[in-house]
Amino acid sequence: MQMISRNPKTGIYRATPDYAHAMEVVRPERFLFLSGTMGLDEAGQAPATLDDQLALVWRNIRHILAEAEMSVDNIVRLTSYLRSAEYATANQQARLAALGQRPVPTTAIVVETLRPDWLIEIEVVAAG
Repeated sequence: MQMISRNPKTGIYRATPDYAHAMEVVRPERFLFLSGTMGLDEAGQAPATLDDQLALVWRNIRHILAEAEMSVDNIVRLTSYLRSAEYATANQQARLAALGQRPVPTTAIVVETLRPDWLIEIEVVAAG
């Protein structure tokens, strides 16, 4: 499998270093679609802080990927659902740390979560 970042140089706004407009996946054998994964512990409890929830959400994503014998290197697309626009920078930093600075197509959306203590949810598409 080969992943090719697609960022046109003209005719569209420029992609930033942490963002790709598109990811072409050449000859994948399989795809894995993760539901919105939250920063909850094994008991289903959300820590009080955004940083703790971000750490847990990425731990949970790694755990789900490992179940499919994949890693964060297999992520080709992700969507972050943030309870507040103020969380965008922390979310971006956590994503870049988790992906080793590898840009992927990503979208962040501000939403009202089902519970006020759920601050972040991330949906992932991985290919292998």
